[in-house]
Order: sequence, then structure tokens, then C-alpha cells
Amino acid sequence: MYYDIFNGDADGIIALLQLQLANPVDSIKITGVKRDIELMKKITPKEGDNIRVLDVSMEKNKPDLYHALSVGARVMYVDHHRAGTIPEHCNLFAHINLGPDVCTSLIVSDILNRRFHLWAITAAYGDNLISKANREADTLGLTEQEKSKLKALGTYINYNGYGSDITDLHFHPVALFNALLPYTSPFELIADKHSVYYQLERAYKADMLSAESAQILHECHFTKVILLDDKAWSRRVSGVLSNELANKTPHKAHAVITYNNKGSYTVSVRAPLSNKQGAAHVCSQFTTGGGREAAAGINELKVDHLGLFIETLVGYYTA
Repeated sequence: MYYDIFNGDADGIIALLQLQLANPVDSIKITGVKRDIELMKKITPKEGDNIRVLDVSMEKNKPDLYHALSVGARVMYVDHHRAGTIPEHCNLFAHINLGPDVCTSLIVSDILNRRFHLWAITAAYGDNLISKANREADTLGLTEQEKSKLKALGTYINYNGYGSDITDLHFHPVALFNALLPYTSPFELIADKHSVYYQLERAYKADMLSAESAQILHECHFTKVILLDDKAWSRRVSGVLSNELANKTPHKAHAVITYNNKGSYTVSVRAPLSNKQGAAHVCSQFTTGGGREAAAGINELKVDHLGLFIETLVGYYTA
């Protein structure tokens, strides 16, 4: 049995897209909304199974990874999030890079000798690695207009992954992956006026327009925290809005707070682009928090812990 386990955001989808374009495999696909990361628990591995895990924290999946290895499954694990101690096992093929300018799709691209590097650049844009994506685009001689198109596509794919559950999304991540699979190049997708690109573009622009009314809970020279309405569009834009705010004021840390359907808040944090560290440190102090030093989040922040979170965020970046 073949399993592909991947994050439902741009990086996870495009990492798998590259692997499948290079070597098509009929696999069972396991994914979810962007913050649904304990994905290995959703399978029952057996001896001889082949499992690829893409863009989800090894640290968060460690017990299920150990179980899969113990029963004789082979696991390829590619990621750029917190990993903890990486197990030493003959059936584990780990490609982990925690660098601040690395995403899973770029790691996969290197594994594949950059055969589909345009897609990896698209994912880097979607993961808000703008400077890195621009540098990679420059190596291919892309024009500013071409860069802009790839940035928009990466943003739209990433935007689709945010929500409290699948019902918040415009496309199930597997359906979106399948919609991208016929295109060996992102420019082929963009050239197709009937493609998913244009459906996502319309939805993205409408949701971001709604986000202009966000409530500011805190703002100072170092940080900004905003709260969005209790709506599906709010949950969809939380990540891409965080990225947009970070790009507009790169010296500040930003947090976007949304209501979820579990009686708590979901938090999306971006470290200052001028100092890409601290986001994971802040979020990891709260239950269900984690991520990367440049970009992190809290899946379920108790309502009465909101003040403590703001205090922790501001305290870290003003210290």
C-alpha cells in the first residue's frame, strides 16, 4: 500500500505534486486543513507499506512514525518544521531542513534535481518566502510579470488551506491537488482560463476585501494583533492576511486571531521579516501551539488566555 500524507497548504500540495509528476504512484492521500498536522494517526500502516509524509511536523507525529517503522513500513519524511530528535532507522528516509528560507517543496525540488522547480518557486511564494522565491526565480531568468503570477498562484493555493475544518475551504486539498496535477508547469495552469487559478483568485479577492474591517486589539512599534469576525471567510484569510501584514511592515511581528468552531481562538503568528525568529517560541508556550521560528500558530487558544498571549507576544519582541 502507498500512502501520501501531506499538509493541505501550498507547500504540502506542491511538494506532493512534484513527486507525482516525477513518478506517478497510485496512493491513498491523507490531508486536511493547514492546521490539521497530526496526520499519521489517520492510517493503519502494515509491513511493506510505503509512506511519504510531506510538510507536517515530525515532532507532532513522532508516536505514529515510530509505530509505522516498528511494523515494517518504509517512510520518506520531508519537512521544514520542528522535528525533535529524528529516529535512526533503516526504513526512515528523512529530509529535514529547518532553515528560515526553506520550505518542503524546495527540498523536494532538490531531491528531484529541480525538474519542476517552477512549482517549487510557486510554493515558496505561497509560504511567504518572497525573497527566497525571487532569488530562485532569478536563476531561471523569470521576468517581474512572471514572478508576480507565480506569487499570486502560490498565495491562492495557500489561502485555500486555511479553515477550522474542510467545510470552510473552497476546495478539499485532495481535489485541489488533482486539479493541479495535469499541469507540468504553473504557467500552463495560469494560461488555462478555465483552471482553478481563476476560481481561487475571485474568492481570495472577495475575502480579503472583507478583512479590511478587522479589529485591532493591540499595536505598537514592535507588534500588531488583530481579531477577525466569526465567519468562514475570516478563517480562510487568517494565514495569507498574516503574510500580507508582515510584508507591509517587515519590522513588526503580527498575530491574526480568528474564532474557531470549538469555542476558542485560532492564532496565526508571523515574526518580523527583518528578524525571522521567535514565532514558534511564542506559540509553543501554549497548548496546541507550534510551527517555525518565522511563522507559527496556535490551533486552540482558550478565550481567557487571549490577554496572556498578547502579553507573551509583546514581551518577546520588546525584550
